[in-house]
Amino acid sequence: MITNILTILIVVPSIMAFQNQQLFEQLKHYPYREKQTNEWYRWLTAGFIHGGWLHLLINAFVLYSFGQAVEAAYGAFFGDRGPVYFILLFVVSVVSANIKTYFTHQNNPGFSSIGASGGVSGVLFAYILFYPWEMVYLYGVIGIPGIIAALGYLAYSQYMSKKGGDLIDHEAHLYGALAGLLLTILFGPMKVIPFFIERLTTFN
Repeated sequence: MITNILTILIVVPSIMAFQNQQLFEQLKHYPYREKQTNEWYRWLTAGFIHGGWLHLLINAFVLYSFGQAVEAAYGAFFGDRGPVYFILLFVVSVVSANIKTYFTHQNNPGFSSIGASGGVSGVLFAYILFYPWEMVYLYGVIGIPGIIAALGYLAYSQYMSKKGGDLIDHEAHLYGALAGLLLTILFGPMKVIPFFIERLTTFN
C-alpha cells in the first residue's frame, strides 16, 4: 500500500514538473541556492521530480517492484512500526543522497540534480538484506544475485563519482544505497543481522 503511494508521489509531481519549468526549478536539488537562501527542503523535494520519462519510468518501476517486498519484510520484522519505518527508509535515503553533493557543490552555481534514485537505491539495498541471493535483473534481462549486484553497484558508483563527466549524480546513488542499508540494520539489528547472515549462508 505504502509502496503504491510512494510510487504515485514520484510520478505525479514529475509529470507536473515536465510541464512547469518554474515548479521544476523550485523543487530540484540546487546546493548553491540552498546555501544562499537556506532552502533545505530541496534535499527532499528533488527526489520527487525527474529529468524525463525514461528516468521517471525506471525509478518508478524499481521502486514499485522491490518496494512491495521490502514493505512486506518490514511488516514482518517490525510489526506496527513497519509502515512508519518504511516511509523513513525512503525519505532518509532521498535526503542522505543529497548531503554529500551539497557540501561538494555548495559554491558551484552550475550544479543541480533531481530524481528518486537515492531513495530507490535505499529500498533496493534494504531488499538485499532480506533476500541476498534473489536475482536482480540488470536491464530486466540479465539475472545477478542481489548481494553480487549490490557490491558491483557500490564499486561502480564509487568509480563513476570519481571519474565524473556523464552528468549523472552517482554519489546520490551511493549514499542513498548506504543509507537504506544502515537504516534497515539500525531499525532492528538483533533481528536483521542474524537473518541476513542466515540467508547469506543459505543458497537454496
